[in-house]
Amino acid sequence: MTYILAIDQGTSSSRCILYNRDAQPVAVAQQEFRQIYPQPGWVEHDAEEIWQSQINVIKQVLQEKNLKSSKIAGIGITNQRETTVVWDRRTGKPIYNAIVWQDRRTADECNRLKAEGFEPLIQDKTGLLLDAYFSATKIKWLLDHVDGARAKAERGELAFGTIDSWLVWNLTQGELHITDVSNASRTLLYNIGQLRWDDELLTLFDIPASLLPDVKTSSEVYGLTRHSDIAGTPIAAIAGDQQAALFGQLCNQPGMAKCTYGTGSFLMMNTGRKKVASKHRLLSTIAWQIGDEVTYALEGSVFMGGAVLQWLRDSLMVFKQASDSEILASSVNDNGGVYFVPALTGLGAPHWDANARGTIFGITRGTTHAHLVRAALESIAFQVDELLQTMTLDCNEPITQLRIDGGAANNNLMVQFQADLSNINIIRPDNLETTALGAAYLAGIAVGFWRVEELSQSWRINQTFTPNLPPEQVDSLRHFWQKAVGRAMDWAE
Repeated sequence: MTYILAIDQGTSSSRCILYNRDAQPVAVAQQEFRQIYPQPGWVEHDAEEIWQSQINVIKQVLQEKNLKSSKIAGIGITNQRETTVVWDRRTGKPIYNAIVWQDRRTADECNRLKAEGFEPLIQDKTGLLLDAYFSATKIKWLLDHVDGARAKAERGELAFGTIDSWLVWNLTQGELHITDVSNASRTLLYNIGQLRWDDELLTLFDIPASLLPDVKTSSEVYGLTRHSDIAGTPIAAIAGDQQAALFGQLCNQPGMAKCTYGTGSFLMMNTGRKKVASKHRLLSTIAWQIGDEVTYALEGSVFMGGAVLQWLRDSLMVFKQASDSEILASSVNDNGGVYFVPALTGLGAPHWDANARGTIFGITRGTTHAHLVRAALESIAFQVDELLQTMTLDCNEPITQLRIDGGAANNNLMVQFQADLSNINIIRPDNLETTALGAAYLAGIAVGFWRVEELSQSWRINQTFTPNLPPEQVDSLRHFWQKAVGRAMDWAE
């Protein structure tokens, strides 16, 4: 058995990457799927379309290398987190579209629970804030709004899962209903200190325990696939996408941090065996569990990172492909006084404002589409800079080095602006697909394909970005960004 197969199920596409013993990718396939927007603030996916796209890319990779599944030592799964699927255990069919992590339909329910004083209890147990971002209120919405769903759930006929659970269910043809600790820790239902589903939270959100998957470690052989195209292959790792990226960047020591510039932007720092309680509205979460050892992390989440470029491309048709954004933005010397707050689905950390809305300030007669694109790129860095400043406050020491990955990490203009703005050395590795790589690493460890101490040899630096912007210019940029954010907040009523 000479390969590890990584399933990387993201917010906008499904991918499959095959890794050899040197942890190098030897085959890649990717397929986008529909983004469904039934009404403002709602974001859905067709879970069956996700499954079909994922099995398609698995087939493509195997066909490209002319491989039989017997050559695969193990499968690692990483996934968009919090996105919620509820399906019928008998038929295996979802009762409704998957409700995506970006979806804001349950913001009012979260505000009601906050007003009743439940957020401190939830934060203490789960490390999370009370927000529509997470799975619990999405599950409740499905049970309350899909005809007959609650009655079926009470009878034990339905199953809930984040996307990892949905994929494993289909790969094993209903034999396994599981998740791992990293995904469970994003539901608002899992006690990250006691490592169990929390009965008090299940009662609070009115969710029957029978819906829930069994929670496993992030690196172990859970069972074998039964799907004909890849039958008999061990499923050996599960990790939420940001946790997988942290592991893929080999940030395996406390204090090491990474930022993934994907659909959203996610800053995560390894805090070791210590669960750090944020005082500044960041999230404490489980990074991974290997054997009996649980590793925790501190995280800040930006909802609209690379997705703002998707919006400019697909909705405003400013350019044809995302890579054009750097060319356009580089055609002007600066943002021309334009600041773009991309709160298209509200604002994430550290603001957590579901009522914020996207705004563009500073437009004049001299503003061009190049200024708009540059402001959009800079908005990604501004949001991450807020997270870096906030994480420094929680940890009482500055983060001096940041490892980056994700599609937008290819944009040199944006990355250099991040280094300048945040006064931090930014390291971009050769392999930017660190989310899939982290899942592959975890699976390889589980099946004895790799040892942990071997992995550092496969991580190589592509480029280091160092800050060179004068402090007074940084102060001015931050001033106008904060001014713009203040005016974007609490817009919707």
